Amino acid sequence: MTTTQAPPAVRSLETVELRKSFGGVHAVDGATVTFRPGKINALIGPNGSGKTTFFNCVTGMIKPDSGEVTYQGADITGKAPHRIAAAGVGRSFQLCRIFPRMTVLENMLVGVRPEGLLHRLRGSRNADDIAKARELLRRVGIDHLESSEARDISYGQQKLLELAGVLMTDPETIMLDEPAGGVNPALIGRIGTLVRELNAEGRTFVIVEHNMDMVMSLSDHVVVFDRGRPIAEGTPAEVQGDPRVLEAYLGI
Repeated sequence: MTTTQAPPAVRSLETVELRKSFGGVHAVDGATVTFRPGKINALIGPNGSGKTTFFNCVTGMIKPDSGEVTYQGADITGKAPHRIAAAGVGRSFQLCRIFPRMTVLENMLVGVRPEGLLHRLRGSRNADDIAKARELLRRVGIDHLESSEARDISYGQQKLLELAGVLMTDPETIMLDEPAGGVNPALIGRIGTLVRELNAEGRTFVIVEHNMDMVMSLSDHVVVFDRGRPIAEGTPAEVQGDPRVLEAYLGI
């Protein structure tokens, strides 16, 4: 009798007992999290609950004190940010990281080809890269601004530029840190639409966000942090009714 072996489970981004302290403050305190591959995951929690520090540990911006980060089954703990990006994890930042005196198009081309710092600051001039950059700018809706200096476009447009820049490296997983922060409602809607479209194309998202309307309407899976560790997870409806979440947010 021949038995059919089940296919291996698809693994995405996971952490086990991740810890990071600053002096006596345990910013991330034994966080074990599994984000759902192919889904829109949200990471929420009160201010100071450790969400951005957790993001920074996962993406190599800071090294955790202990614990493990794996992506697609490979250990990426403490690796340099560019190596984690090369593995397929892209991210944006709470405060946009752009080159303000470079044009929108030049910002898209910086860092595309890692042949050295001078080359990266000048930006790639490869025709294929330029065509790809223009297509992504068109997709996010700011292609008409390609010749503008990044400092001269609105903050919401800078958020769209940062997202388009992340897409230049074709990441499988995209981590967004407060994409709706400081953005007007029309552009929040545009960002939400882009996230849904990109997710439908197979990309996994992990989003830190305080805009609960956006989180609850967009997410498939929500992880709630408090005091540096997850206290609840599930669908948006499940976490909304979880008494641990109400206590963390409202103290009731």
